[in-house]
Amino acid sequence: MNISETRAGDVIQIQIEGRVDTTTSPQLQNAILQAFQKGNKLVLDFSQVAYVSSAGLRALLIGQKTANSKGGSMTLIHVPDAVSQVFQMSGFSGILTIE
Repeated sequence: MNISETRAGDVIQIQIEGRVDTTTSPQLQNAILQAFQKGNKLVLDFSQVAYVSSAGLRALLIGQKTANSKGGSMTLIHVPDAVSQVFQMSGFSGILTIE
């Protein structure tokens, strides 16, 4: 998995490429937590993500809880249908902000 970060004003965007699974989810979690140390508005671009496992869901849940505790926001954009189905089946579509 590859992760890159850009900043536009007060919004930090993280571009994720690859699979978010047991092996790579700690990398995503660290990127999210580090981004929240720099600001409180985070956008995760999922356009290049093909798969999210339960470990990936956990990393996103930790990110959402961090956003809530900081009074910030975490938004997922460009989520592919296959990944969106995982969010819907797991109930995460009601927890995460997905555009």
